[in-house]
Amino acid sequence: MAAEDTNPNIEETPVSPIERQESLEKHLQMRPDAQDLKNRNILPQTNAAPALQSAQLELERKQHADSLRKGLEKRPDKETLIERNILPDSTAAPALQGQQRELAKHMRADSLEQKLQQRPKPEELLKEGILDEDPTSPN
Repeated sequence: MAAEDTNPNIEETPVSPIERQESLEKHLQMRPDAQDLKNRNILPQTNAAPALQSAQLELERKQHADSLRKGLEKRPDKETLIERNILPDSTAAPALQGQQRELAKHMRADSLEQKLQQRPKPEELLKEGILDEDPTSPN
């Protein structure tokens, strides 16, 4: 090997077998247990044999896909969701639907205010016989 091929960052000092054994034992003592590795999703949460784990995982995926497919088949259509007031009855873009609802709310409030201002006075309703005179009123 030529001198320019060696990396100056790699230490090539020989390690004695005793130092290697001590280092290995130290690392094994600090090694996390199997349950910790399962909790961190490093090891699979299964008791199946390693040769069967991939088949088990594939079966679980297919079961989830079947469950989702059945759920989607039972899902109500858009018209039903609109009738139940779950989806808004709007052709506006979703980003604008909030502003559209606010505008409709303000328009209803304005319409109600206008109708309240135009309603007849109690005296007019008494003259027309729509209201009866209240016997407890101070007239």
